[in-house]
Amino acid sequence: MSPVLPLQYLGTWFNIQKLPDVFQKGECSTATYSLKSPEVVGVLNRELLADGTINSITASVKAKDPSEPAKLEVSFIENSPPVPYWVLSTDYDNHGLVYSCTDYGLFHVDFAWIMSRKQETIVELQSILASAGVSVDKLLATNQYEAYCSAMSQ
Repeated sequence: MSPVLPLQYLGTWFNIQKLPDVFQKGECSTATYSLKSPEVVGVLNRELLADGTINSITASVKAKDPSEPAKLEVSFIENSPPVPYWVLSTDYDNHGLVYSCTDYGLFHVDFAWIMSRKQETIVELQSILASAGVSVDKLLATNQYEAYCSAMSQ
């Protein structure tokens, strides 16, 4: 059985830009993917908060339909309903574009992230998100300056 995500996707990705959300408040944010089983990928999301502490949360990612391996589902709390987690584009070595959405009662919320293997801005990837219908003018840059993020390396 092949893994839920190609093995090349595993490892650490730096959050370069994202749509605004209520749960990511820090800078220097990363997502580290590791294989928990052939059907489940673990995700460790970390960020540096303004007070200097590191905030983290773990999640599990599964393929809803193995025939569509880029259309995944993520659960941050055990037994909570999963939400879509779609890898719209990746070259595995440089960039990853991720989209998600959920409904909170009457409100629909979109999430999108531009991820990179390096701590640098990859502006040209915005056009790919825009072609998928994401409002890239609302993306917020994430501080990934090495000096600022040095606490994340400890």
